[in-house]
Order: sequence, then structure tokens, then C-alpha cells
Amino acid sequence: FSSTMGGGGWYYVPKVWTPTGGWWPAPTAWKQNTAIAATGIFLSAAMLFSVSAQKERRPIPPRVHIPSQRWCKHAKEDDPSL
Repeated sequence: FSSTMGGGGWYYVPKVWTPTGGWWPAPTAWKQNTAIAATGIFLSAAMLFSVSAQKERRPIPPRVHIPSQRWCKHAKEDDPSL
């Protein structure tokens, strides 16, 4: 029965799964996959940063300077000491 199904014979595959790739940790397109994933992460973070900077408001001015006030859209409106 197995000779008619194809597949080329028996090959030992251990039943182990790991996030790093298991027994074959170097896929052929790992550089391309890494670049695509890094680009996606960077673009997502950039969009999140942009939306956060536009929506950030401080109804009570802080006692000390906060670094995000440098790029916050409403910082001069919310904190008159700037």
C-alpha cells in the first residue's frame, strides 16, 4: 500500500517542535523572512508611534519635563512652560 502512495520511502522525523526550528534551524530563505518580519514590525511601530504622538494630551502639566513632550502634537497647548 505505501509503495503506491509515493513519498519516496521512510525518513526519520523526530516528533519535536521548537520555535527556533527544531532539528532544521536554518531554512533556505531565512534572510528574506527575517527582513520581511523586521520591516513589518518597524512599520507597525512607526504607525503606532505616529498615532500616539497625535493623540497624547496632558490635562495637568507635569512637574518635570517628560521626553515625549518633544514630539507630542499638543505639548505647547497643554504645558504653558514650554
